[in-house]
Amino acid sequence: MKKLLYTSLFIAALISPRINAQYQPKNTSKEDLKKAQQWVEKIYKNLSQDEKLGQLFIVALYTNKGEDYINQVRNIVANDKIGGLILMQDDAAREINLVNEFQQKSKIPLMIGMDAEWGLFQRIATAHKFPWAMTLGAIQDKNLVYQMSAKIAEDCHRMGINWDFAPVVDVNTNPNNPIIGNRSFGSEVDNVISSALSYSNGLQDNNILAAIKHFPGHGDTSTDSHLDLPVVSHNMERLNSTELAPFKALMDKGIGGVMVAHLYVPSLESGKGIPASVSKNIITGLLKDKLGYKGLIITDALNMGAVANKYKPGELDAMAFKAGNDIMLFSQGVSEGKKLIQKAIDNKEISQSRVEESVKKILLTKYFLGLTQYTPKNPENINADLNNDSHKTLVQNLYSNALTLLKDEKKLLPLSGKQVYYVPLEEAPYQTFANRMGSNIMIKKASEINTIPAGSTVVVGFHKDNSTAYKPYKISSESKQVLADLTKNQNVILNVFGSAYALKDIDLSKVSTVLVSYENNDDSMNATADALNGKTKIWGRLPVLVNDQLKPGMGIDLNPASPMNTK
Repeated sequence: MKKLLYTSLFIAALISPRINAQYQPKNTSKEDLKKAQQWVEKIYKNLSQDEKLGQLFIVALYTNKGEDYINQVRNIVANDKIGGLILMQDDAAREINLVNEFQQKSKIPLMIGMDAEWGLFQRIATAHKFPWAMTLGAIQDKNLVYQMSAKIAEDCHRMGINWDFAPVVDVNTNPNNPIIGNRSFGSEVDNVISSALSYSNGLQDNNILAAIKHFPGHGDTSTDSHLDLPVVSHNMERLNSTELAPFKALMDKGIGGVMVAHLYVPSLESGKGIPASVSKNIITGLLKDKLGYKGLIITDALNMGAVANKYKPGELDAMAFKAGNDIMLFSQGVSEGKKLIQKAIDNKEISQSRVEESVKKILLTKYFLGLTQYTPKNPENINADLNNDSHKTLVQNLYSNALTLLKDEKKLLPLSGKQVYYVPLEEAPYQTFANRMGSNIMIKKASEINTIPAGSTVVVGFHKDNSTAYKPYKISSESKQVLADLTKNQNVILNVFGSAYALKDIDLSKVSTVLVSYENNDDSMNATADALNGKTKIWGRLPVLVNDQLKPGMGIDLNPASPMNTK
């Protein structure tokens, strides 16, 4: 009787409307909650122990690794009765067909996740690319961020995805961070919080689960956790004010998931070299007990070098569960992990109630995401559906709103039909920008700058390779020299098609006008050309501390040119 009472109280507490940290669709009635509770109880009661343990695991599904690999996943889904999949590269139609197949064979519907921080393009090359978080951090109207993630949610539904492992809420205070950088909304806590909340709400208001990551904060690291274990050595005061601050602010906003990083944080974990993702002190002690988070806690991918180089598959999963995670993501050893978790239960190292807590949380979330029954998705026209004019219009508007004017001393903008010269520098394509600027622009190579008449208006474009979020942003000494030469007798507009950090060691003292576009792709180049030509307002703000002169929040508003001034 006591056990039954405990279980009922636990479930009631878990889905009580007073607890906001567990995801629920908006306007969930008491009757809906009661139905959810009944469904969870009924399903849980009918699961074998092996099936319960299976719910704790998510494995990766690639379509670019061949049929043998897919057959391995097929066997894991069938034999280990796992809780979900994370979709990786790269064929959307094939992924839909496989998800349909696996869902129909699973007793409990699978949770389908994807890293889609900048949309499904992060994994599906034929999808449309949305801006990186750093670009979004420059946008002042955060409702636009909401619109973006709502569109990502629509794309997720089209694919049968239920969980976008986003947004990143790491505060990027380290310009040399090799793995966060563009994925962070910036170096200011308040901006990270407001941007992340808009992003999360855009997903969850449209019934796609969000996950704030990477707890307890990956922003000030200089090591890539995919390769090795980064160390965050700050004291508690600094961690509370910066790294932990976004997580603490967002804990009670109904966000369904928190992803735990593979980081070593000595101030939070006394055991030497123990990653946060397997630290009971950090997950149970801090995240669950002290901060009171009630949603799903999921590890970062368990194939990452920071942990995979140190622990065996299976062993790692069991450690992660013992530490307090509900879900082991990208597991490399499901069957072994299940055996070791069961062994720990038998040895009284883990209580059965811990399994019950996690599995019921997972089931409850699946219920609220509408996974009580699965409707197969149609793979036809998927690439066109993930990349059409509705994406393009929204994305160009986002880039337009992110544009940040840091200085315009000679009031060179808007150009409004003036004859200008254009010198494209660095390694990435620039033709889209030149084409959109129109016939009033004359392209000059770096070797031809001496042919530009003195006193001309010259746009210098730093076009950085943005093919991935992790490309270096540094500007070559050759480009710096060209810029310096041009400032001697020209009116220079410097346009950075790349990270604002590119300006870290650039002498801007003689540059009249500096505009940051944040990225180099067709959408950002078109949006930038329109703004330079006076067609759209410029009002973005710098999201990061670049150097002593370029600080967060900097930016000048520039209204569009009036129609009579444009040709």
